[in-house]
Amino acid sequence: MAEVKEQPSNNRLLVGREVRRWRRSRGLTLAQVGDRSGLNIGYLSQIENDKAIPSLEALGAIASALDVPPAWLLLDSATPPQIVYAADRPKTKGPGGSMMTEVDGHTSRDVCILEAIVPPGHSTGAHTHNGDEHHVVLAGRWRMTQGDHSVELGPGDYIAWDPTIPHDVENIGDTEGRLLIVYPRRGRREGPDGARE
Repeated sequence: MAEVKEQPSNNRLLVGREVRRWRRSRGLTLAQVGDRSGLNIGYLSQIENDKAIPSLEALGAIASALDVPPAWLLLDSATPPQIVYAADRPKTKGPGGSMMTEVDGHTSRDVCILEAIVPPGHSTGAHTHNGDEHHVVLAGRWRMTQGDHSVELGPGDYIAWDPTIPHDVENIGDTEGRLLIVYPRRGRREGPDGARE
């Protein structure tokens, strides 16, 4: 009979970095975590250095001592956040003389975040698309029209609407207006002729 050699596993759930990060962020020593969890300091040190893998029971005790859900200790917080600098944002000319910049730089999987910059007296024109649409007025005075409803908004005001109903956004101020717009990544604009843009 052939001898089966055990292969080293690359599937180890390493939690040391997260245990250490949460312990330090809570201002706790290994001794304090040990007192709270009932685990000895040497074992906790081995866990933090990925030399020991805690049982589910031990993981739960550590999470409780750190006041975090156990699942948080399994997450990899080393993944850096995504950054899009203002100068690097994709820009397109929008309707009515507007300029659209994609704030999220197309990094988001589920939403599209746009900044619309519209000259005074210009509007987007009536259009529709799928999904919810949210607006936050960053600068200027705006008339927001959806179907029979029209409202004037200023800096800091927020509006959400069903964009499958024809809507229009008009800068009614005497200066350039700016809006932050959030809608589903798959939402697509349709003009009055029904053509997708």
